[in-house]
Amino acid sequence: MSTLALALVALALSAPAVLLLCRDDPKRRRAAGQGGGATGRARSLLVGWACAPALGCIALGNSAAFMLWLGGAALLGWLAAGSFARPAR
Repeated sequence: MSTLALALVALALSAPAVLLLCRDDPKRRRAAGQGGGATGRARSLLVGWACAPALGCIALGNSAAFMLWLGGAALLGWLAAGSFARPAR
């Protein structure tokens, strides 16, 4: 599998977990006046799910795919945080 394809597959596997982490962010939910959200244990599992594809890149010995995943995951996190932000008044 090529480096780019491996990085894109890893990002696609991490994306749902990142979006769920952003949606259930406790601070964001408190600011919106919503209760509930994911517990500490559930958030830990989501973090593990988001980071697991990186272990696949490392296990395959493809450090370039890992670095692409790392940058893409950071970008994905920023985009998710920006999309869930409330507009300024």
